[in-house]
Amino acid sequence: MKGRRSCRSYLPQQIGDDELEAVLEVGTYAPSAMGRQPCRIVAVQEPGTLRKLSRMNAAVMHADSDPFYGAPTAVVVLVDAADANWLQDGSCVMDNMLNAAHAVGLGSCWINRCYEMFETEEGRALLGEWGIEGSWKGVGICILGYPKEVAPAKPRREGMVVRIR
Repeated sequence: MKGRRSCRSYLPQQIGDDELEAVLEVGTYAPSAMGRQPCRIVAVQEPGTLRKLSRMNAAVMHADSDPFYGAPTAVVVLVDAADANWLQDGSCVMDNMLNAAHAVGLGSCWINRCYEMFETEEGRALLGEWGIEGSWKGVGICILGYPKEVAPAKPRREGMVVRIR
């Protein structure tokens, strides 16, 4: 776990099906409040849809760069908006997938602004195309790929842990 880093530089080749399946499966085993499992996980490898998601994400931050850093796979985590613990449950799914990616040799990065993306008309239309109807909130996008390089760990800040004995 201490070796996992956010990857922002990927090789251009697509990841293997077995690696993707391992990451997705571990995402489904994330803890959720009262075991409700309110999340949907959408794996995107189709280049046109991947470009669309990247463009939508960049638009939220008023940028024209690729916020997916050239990663060939994006996994969108959505949660039922009616669930009181939507953010926590979706965050657990994201964290499980990030750690699973590292375990199978993939690079990964949590991409924010997913909430804003799927609040737009375009985002809601895309959910409809995927057959996801109702009120869903975006939690994050886990980009995946083979890393070009692995960044070293930064020193940990002092005072992050407080012990009460």
